[in-house]
Amino acid sequence: MQETERLAEVRERIARAARVARRDLADVTLIAVSKTHAAETIVPLIEAGQRVFGENRVQEAEAKWPALAERYEDLQLHLVGQLQSNKAEAAVRLFDAIHSVDRPSLVDALARAIDREGRSPTLFVQVNIGDEPQKGGCAVAALPGLLDQARGAGLTIAGLMCVPPAGVEAAPYFALLAKLARDQGVPLLSMGMSDDFETAVTLGATHVRVGSALFGARA
Repeated sequence: MQETERLAEVRERIARAARVARRDLADVTLIAVSKTHAAETIVPLIEAGQRVFGENRVQEAEAKWPALAERYEDLQLHLVGQLQSNKAEAAVRLFDAIHSVDRPSLVDALARAIDREGRSPTLFVQVNIGDEPQKGGCAVAALPGLLDQARGAGLTIAGLMCVPPAGVEAAPYFALLAKLARDQGVPLLSMGMSDDFETAVTLGATHVRVGSALFGARA
């Protein structure tokens, strides 16, 4: 199956899930996660109308996206992987949204970078929703304090992001993230990937991060 056929299928699955949940499809943004995929693989999706893409690493995005942005208008680039504090300035310069704010040192680095660069990406706090030591994200109990620190530093946190534990039902974790967002007055929810994005849409996801269902297995 070609990338454009996969794109049409994923869009239809998102639309179906939105109908089931009686949600407005316009409230759900599909992020095509293009990490490890070359520009020539991405182009067919752009030409089919996809405009929002995600990358895991600043360095990879720097290597391939400036040329694509010159060629095509209105592209949005989201950082969906972990961010080192020393890459904060480059990330603020390149990305329209950062989904992985997860610790006080990164909050401080982003505040300085936003001040220097004069642009403010949409920011999501990543929550370690399954309390997994090998994953990034702030602990659930630490979320209110991190949000307070971010707001005190002048940052606008627009959403929460999570990656549920692998191999288990994702719905309870998505429901917990949605509750945390409501409790904290945060409007956006970045949750759901290739294996579970339909569940995420039914539970309120505003952004779903889909890679392999669009591009096939990573190179």
